[in-house]
Amino acid sequence: MNRLCIYPKDIQVITGRSDRYGRNLIKKMKDHFKKQSHQIVTIDEFATYMGLNPSDVLKNIR
Repeated sequence: MNRLCIYPKDIQVITGRSDRYGRNLIKKMKDHFKKQSHQIVTIDEFATYMGLNPSDVLKNIR
């Protein structure tokens, strides 16, 4: 089963940056995609925002 949302820890693993960077990036993506605070950021949205291939992102978070 694949999950849809991305967490700060996933961003930390993918980018090699800190957990705080992941939390801040999720906040920026929510602003960019005009989401409310209770809505999630999907893996596809993360890949689009970062200019990455979604399948590559999925491989790195499993």
